[in-house]
Amino acid sequence: MKKILFVTSEAYPLIKTGGLADVSGSLPLALTSRGHDVRILMPAYGDVMAELEDVHTVVRIKQANSVIEIAEAHLPGSAVRVWLAAQPGAFDRRGNPYLGADGQPWADNAERFALLARIAVEIGLNRVGFRWKPDVVHCNDWQTGLIPPLLEDEPGRPATVFTIHNLAYQGVFPKETFKRLGLPQRFWSYQALEFYDQLCFLKGGLVFADRINTVSPSYAAEIQGDEFGCGMQGLLRQRADRLSGILNGIDTDAWNPAADPWIPHPYSETDLAAKALNKAALRRRLGLDETSADALFASIGRLVQQKGIDLVIDILPELVKLPLQLVILGSGDKRYEQTLGQWAKLYPDRIAVSLGYDEPLSHLIEAGADVFLMPSRFEPCGLNQMYSQRYGTVPIVHQVGGLADTVADVNATNRSCGSASGVVFRNASETELLGAVQRTLGFYREPELWAKLQRAGMTRDFSWSNSAAQYEALYKLAIGDRNRTAKSMLSLSANA
Repeated sequence: MKKILFVTSEAYPLIKTGGLADVSGSLPLALTSRGHDVRILMPAYGDVMAELEDVHTVVRIKQANSVIEIAEAHLPGSAVRVWLAAQPGAFDRRGNPYLGADGQPWADNAERFALLARIAVEIGLNRVGFRWKPDVVHCNDWQTGLIPPLLEDEPGRPATVFTIHNLAYQGVFPKETFKRLGLPQRFWSYQALEFYDQLCFLKGGLVFADRINTVSPSYAAEIQGDEFGCGMQGLLRQRADRLSGILNGIDTDAWNPAADPWIPHPYSETDLAAKALNKAALRRRLGLDETSADALFASIGRLVQQKGIDLVIDILPELVKLPLQLVILGSGDKRYEQTLGQWAKLYPDRIAVSLGYDEPLSHLIEAGADVFLMPSRFEPCGLNQMYSQRYGTVPIVHQVGGLADTVADVNATNRSCGSASGVVFRNASETELLGAVQRTLGFYREPELWAKLQRAGMTRDFSWSNSAAQYEALYKLAIGDRNRTAKSMLSLSANA
């Protein structure tokens, strides 16, 4: 059994802005079920504290001008402990954990997540009175990037693992922020936290963690190249021996069409008939033509260029000529929100757009749609293409990252062996996306083939079981690396 401190800036169902929350709410559960002692550390956001019922302060740490508190609760519906870090004015504000009401990052994000890192270090070194010391501190994305460097020189430190959920988000701040945070001067180096004369939180994890991983094997390879490396490709190539990819799993209890409380008509791979009833319910809810025989296409996610929503918008003039309806749920770039809203007004019986985050609606969309559009320009892992397959909704995906790793194209080889579960296109262009849509409509008109695609996707194992076992192996490697580093430092000290 390992003791694991899992540090994250969000975890479902406490707070969610993206896939990081889904992973942070699921992987600790999977590891706990395998016998490990996992504690989640995250900020005590105002919205989280307002919703939690069974929460109490367990530690108060006095500082010169303030007090840091750590409260304890449990991840809802589980025995996994959650430690919530608080300091007056840091995390207690309501709303988005990273952005203000104006859509811009909070001006003190560097201070807020440096605070989270320092609290993680104190817990990791068993200096807060918990009488619990982790074997591994598992850090997630840039918000936790200062933890590995701050732990680096501490004697008896735990091993560190740093997971990249999206390399494009790096936590970059002006040089003066480095000084304001009071970080050790030795970290101001291109070999440490300095990145083109700026402070980069993400780089701390990439340089100092014992092991680095990202959330799919293909993305781990892609980020070492110029196209997807986001300026970190050289560093990642240097640390390639410590870099790996572990595909995210999904919560197969929360995403189960046979027992989903948010869909009106349960169904399974052995009886797909009720999926049509969910399609009718979705159309009714969103005001689409319920009598149409058209295929229902859907997209859920952030309305940003990374997700390829601009490609979808560019082919809308052609899509409205095809026998399909389109449902979009998400929020993001105001340009895209406004354009999609205009198209929905022009074609109210064929296009429905719902802006914002709506978990129940997302489940109904997965259950009611025939096809899921996911034309991301890059995708570290992606979860919706896995949810879609689990719900018998055939995904159309761009052949990148986790999309390439999780969707089997309807090509001759996959059709012959019965593994085909979606439609994959190679290049992120309007022409290829439109071609993929047209191919998919052709398959939709073949009921026997379509049912095979649905069942192939629904029977794939996207659970956390296999991925959790890979994380166990990763933790073992990280502990070995830490031990070797410690022995090396002792040897250097003895010879000095």
